[in-house]
Amino acid sequence: MKKFSFIFAILFLLVSCKKEAVDGTDAKTFQSSINDMTSNLPTIKQIKFNEALYVLKTFGVEAESDADRMKALGKLLNGKKVDEIFALADETAKKNEVEWRSTDPPSLGEMNIFDDETAKETDPNDVNANALEIIVKSGISDSLIGVKEIQIIPKLTDDSGNPMVFSGATLEAVLEVFSGGEKLLTSKNIMQDSNFRGFNLKFASLPAEKITDDKIDITISVKTTKKNHKMSKIGIAVNPKALSVSTETENLENPENPPTENNPKSTVSKFLNHLNAQNLRAAYNSSANPSWGSYDNFANPTSGFGGVKNLNVKNISTKNASENSATVDAVYDVTNKNGETVSLSVSFGLKNINGEWKISSYKVN
Repeated sequence: MKKFSFIFAILFLLVSCKKEAVDGTDAKTFQSSINDMTSNLPTIKQIKFNEALYVLKTFGVEAESDADRMKALGKLLNGKKVDEIFALADETAKKNEVEWRSTDPPSLGEMNIFDDETAKETDPNDVNANALEIIVKSGISDSLIGVKEIQIIPKLTDDSGNPMVFSGATLEAVLEVFSGGEKLLTSKNIMQDSNFRGFNLKFASLPAEKITDDKIDITISVKTTKKNHKMSKIGIAVNPKALSVSTETENLENPENPPTENNPKSTVSKFLNHLNAQNLRAAYNSSANPSWGSYDNFANPTSGFGGVKNLNVKNISTKNASENSATVDAVYDVTNKNGETVSLSVSFGLKNINGEWKISSYKVN
């Protein structure tokens, strides 16, 4: 019995000696502490933790050699725990416009920042490519809005135009999005191998008022050791219903300052703003819809609008209008107080009552 107690005590000491924070004193203690912290995590989180370290090593510190970069990373992370490292990696990725988040599924593949500790005869970034090719595919689609994003995949090709096969690289890929000659967005990602999944460009990240003819141009650059490859693709169609409508977005973020114009579209915009701010009385006062009945019916949390937590407007457009009546279509995501989100496409009927536009009907398409 004493023998088993002694063994248990030894095992307890070994487990309790595992470090929960980075020890950046030197290269050995740094790697040892990272290994201890990684071993305490579930498998998926281990992969994301290694990705976070990789993002920080690549974008969070500056140094000439890999050894100096590792030393700088050890100093940067010294004393930090797992959650703090994830938070720092998220901040670094956002600052450097890198398409990576700690809450996303694994995206960079298996990696270990300590792989480069020993000298290598070849440089994995020395991909002897001849050119860059861009593949564009439709991404997530919605039954109401339609296509909401596109996937943009750069491929390094050889002299014959065939995709290069490589792995273990750390090539920085930069995506730039333009429309009408104006740059709208820049995003960065890390191309580690020939199976690079590229960029997911969400139309909601593009301002509708800056899109010309519902088309965008994109440019991607990928820098290898010897060459910076660059390629553009012109006239890529976007779905106007899925674009960000900045006027409505700004108003939703500032519900105390709704639109002041007196027209059918602004009335619908104000109505949605009031719902988003949960100012149900103001929303009700902007309507004259018999089917909604009394304010109590309108604000009912089960059968009325009282269950709305927030709104995300995608598009508002005037379908038709005369002197006394109009129809305005709106596409928006609505989240209820249980956290459930649904996309709606709604036609609002409006009437001009004594010079003021009021919502008179409401139809979910």
